Amino acid sequence: MTKTLAVNAGSSSLKWQMYEMPAEKVIAKGLIERIGLPDAISTVKFGETKDERTLEIPDHKTAVTILLDDLKRLKIVSDISEITGVGHRIVAGGEDFKESTVVTPEVLKKIEELAPYAPLHNPSEAVVMRVFDDILPNATSVAVFDTAFHTTMPAKAYRYPMPNKYYDKYTVRKYGAHGTSHFYVSREAAKLLGKPIEETKMITCHIGNGGSITAVKGGKSVDTSMGFTPLGGIMMGTRSGDLDPSILPFVIEQDPDIKNSQDAIDMLNKQSGLLGVSGVSSDMRDIIDNMDKNENAKLAFEMYVDRVKKFIGQYLAVLNGADALVFTAGVGENSIPFRAAVLDEMDWLGIVVDPEKNVIGATGDISLPESRVRIFVIPTDEELVIARDVERLSAAN
Repeated sequence: MTKTLAVNAGSSSLKWQMYEMPAEKVIAKGLIERIGLPDAISTVKFGETKDERTLEIPDHKTAVTILLDDLKRLKIVSDISEITGVGHRIVAGGEDFKESTVVTPEVLKKIEELAPYAPLHNPSEAVVMRVFDDILPNATSVAVFDTAFHTTMPAKAYRYPMPNKYYDKYTVRKYGAHGTSHFYVSREAAKLLGKPIEETKMITCHIGNGGSITAVKGGKSVDTSMGFTPLGGIMMGTRSGDLDPSILPFVIEQDPDIKNSQDAIDMLNKQSGLLGVSGVSSDMRDIIDNMDKNENAKLAFEMYVDRVKKFIGQYLAVLNGADALVFTAGVGENSIPFRAAVLDEMDWLGIVVDPEKNVIGATGDISLPESRVRIFVIPTDEELVIARDVERLSAAN
């Protein structure tokens, strides 16, 4: 038995989960948030115990040190050398990484070079990898890329209708995101269908504060909603999703608060989506709670549902029908009103939900028998995919 850490470093957070492998047993999990602030929080859960501390964590290097110290302090491990593998979620792999990869100095350098494709994530992920490599030099370090699952898209799906030089010289194309989640739930959906993954067609909807929808054929991504960056695609918690690019120079010219293109991009990333339209919150629960008394919250909900429906319709056309429609992630797994609204009036397409199954805590098949497209709710488990890739690549090496 070995101990493997699955690590997900965000711009100001560090989420982790420790597994006993190959049994795939969760030993402990934790989250360090508000990195860079004096009141950062480190939370560790193991067994029936929850340990939470507020302390100053100035950077990701300190966060890793605290994580490893917590494992020893709480006697989850007697020595950190027990950790034989560390898997890292990397948001942007560009065209360079089509699968999970053992981290070498060359791989790490390339991940840092890909920072412009995910400026909020790749730099902090690279820092975390370097720190783990320094502290645990004998552990197998593996990079698991969000974009890897989508590298099977055909050119007609990932290319933008721009002059060729922008792809040839600058690799401007659709990369997608949430690939690890789409990979996991598509495999779980195939099990529920009782069919080999190679014989399935499905649409997977990863809907959280960020969200993306993917057309999966034969277990491979053939199209996805997110684009060159995670800003594209459906409307999200604080992100606009797709819009007319001419809006950018217009708002720069018209709005004195928007002084340049970076200000405009920040507005579309951090002040738009549910938050921007509702003026209430970026959280779907708050939006639903305010719909009856706030017209803007109601409009935000309707716009969100409308965008999701449109991508589902597109991908039903791309796939020529589907065996299954899968909902996952925070909103997709837990919001009954959201799922009900998305699935409303889709019976002509062969999608018919069972209202008695579309309830809190629902998992598995929530469709009526006459639904030609099965509707599944499947909790995602990106950390398990990461741990499995560490195990596989450790064995290969």
